[in-house]
Amino acid sequence: MAKIQMKTPLVEMDGDEMTRILWKMIKDELLLPFVDLKTEYYDLGLEEREKTKDKVTYDSAYAAKKYGVAVKCATITPNKQRVEEYNLSEMWKSPNGTIRAILDGTVFRTPIIIDSVKPVVKNWEKPITIARHAYGDVYKATEYRVPGEGKAELVFTDKDGNETFRETVYDFECAGVLQSQYNKDSSIVSFAHSCFRFAIDTKQDLWFSTKDTISKKYDQTFKLIFEEIYERDYKAKFEELGIEYFYTLIDDAVARVIRSRGGYIWACKNYDGDVMSDMVSTAFGSLAMMTSVLVSPDGQFEYEAAHGTVTRHYYRYLKGEETSTNPMATIYAWSGALRKRGELDELPELCDFADKLEKACIKTLDSGVMTKDLVGLVSEGYTVKAVNSADFIAEIRKNLEQML
Repeated sequence: MAKIQMKTPLVEMDGDEMTRILWKMIKDELLLPFVDLKTEYYDLGLEEREKTKDKVTYDSAYAAKKYGVAVKCATITPNKQRVEEYNLSEMWKSPNGTIRAILDGTVFRTPIIIDSVKPVVKNWEKPITIARHAYGDVYKATEYRVPGEGKAELVFTDKDGNETFRETVYDFECAGVLQSQYNKDSSIVSFAHSCFRFAIDTKQDLWFSTKDTISKKYDQTFKLIFEEIYERDYKAKFEELGIEYFYTLIDDAVARVIRSRGGYIWACKNYDGDVMSDMVSTAFGSLAMMTSVLVSPDGQFEYEAAHGTVTRHYYRYLKGEETSTNPMATIYAWSGALRKRGELDELPELCDFADKLEKACIKTLDSGVMTKDLVGLVSEGYTVKAVNSADFIAEIRKNLEQML
């Protein structure tokens, strides 16, 4: 068959360790034989970030703003151990955090569901999408290890140099720890718009939760901004579609989620979303079966896997050992990006290819061929076969070729 043609490039952000190996396998086996792939390539591997002093990360993010659609491989966020291992000149920031800040985006994470793996929460029937505000909070906090007695104060000085607020945080009588975090109305507004628009696009209810009864300024600001934007801009459309928006406290939301049947978007502040997305993915099966897309209020999209670089498997791979790493979330990052590129460029054949690629993945899993991480999760009554990553991707290709 003739390769499917593209009009506008995707921004391709390569990554680290085992996911970098899978990235090439997926391109070679599932994409390049069928699509005349056009990408603007950026290597976000840790070595290249060190070489460019992290400039490559910023360049890739601005390219995503330019072209509108990006696909990203998992990357290492270095800690002290990684600084030593890779001989880094400094502890470079999270590429995800940098890209999210530049795109001012919201992360939406949704589990991939298959018949043979039932959710741990038995009443969950439909996917639960976590919408995570990807800005500020503890991830941008200023911290201080208090050495001993002393006064900690919160002070605000306006742009003219006038001190307009001062309040004692705590009079320390011993050593302790201090943290100050922030957020911006402009980012919260973008978060709200992204959530409401995503709910409308997917025709799903939207839940939002914070702890405004305790955090009467910080969390309440989120609550009030969401309420104002909903009433002004989205209420009529929600009612027309028959979908619902409601706010509740985070602890009540957790209880509601566990009792629910799924099938909605759950919007959370940054830290809450980080934790709850891992909880939801694990309860549905595996973090390797979790899609992730960063959506900006201006309509840019960056698709990635929700998991990390699978370091343990990479060390085994370097020793020449066989690995059975699950590539599903990374494949779905590519299919999501190709579908969105096809939608924006009005290329139905590219959208159709993305749909069939995902169907080929599901068909492979439903036939019982899967990576080892899923075998232990399969319900009784299903016959399964554990294969390595290469054989799993080869089986997907076989099913894909039958569909094209």
